[in-house]
Amino acid sequence: MNYLIAVLPDRTQVEAAYSDLEKAGLPTAQITILGQGYKSADEFGFLDPNKQARKQTNRLLYFLLPFGFIAGYAFNYLTKIEIFPETTRFGNEILAGILGAISGALGAGLVGRFVGSTVGSGDALPYRNRLDAGKYLIVVNGDDKLTREATRILRQFEPENIQGYTDYSQNSKLLDN
Repeated sequence: MNYLIAVLPDRTQVEAAYSDLEKAGLPTAQITILGQGYKSADEFGFLDPNKQARKQTNRLLYFLLPFGFIAGYAFNYLTKIEIFPETTRFGNEILAGILGAISGALGAGLVGRFVGSTVGSGDALPYRNRLDAGKYLIVVNGDDKLTREATRILRQFEPENIQGYTDYSQNSKLLDN
């Protein structure tokens, strides 16, 4: 399935573009308007950057918690540093492992949030930002012939941005499936 997304500055232009697409015989079921008074990014199914950041954080937690514990334990075992002198040697090593796991969790939280929200959401974040700025998106989905015809029509309206996507799998970088 192909997607064509055009960014238009105001409601009158997006409505005019919609009516021109309709007049050209494109099926209205495959044309969607996003913006104030129309569908929102969440209703349409754009990836939520926060959701992607949480997924990235959880992935990192599975790796960094045990790694942090082992690294903290091994560091204390090799250096024989006494965190609490009244605690046994094994107790200090376990405490160092726990502190290492906490450090791993903090790293997973910071890095996972940053990477997940900036990289993990693909092109959905710029489109969300444009919707937040009061702009409108018109999305046409269908086969290659349909999106080419829609591109020809939408170029007449001089959109700020026009971008085509091909969704080869169920895990698109643009849509949350």
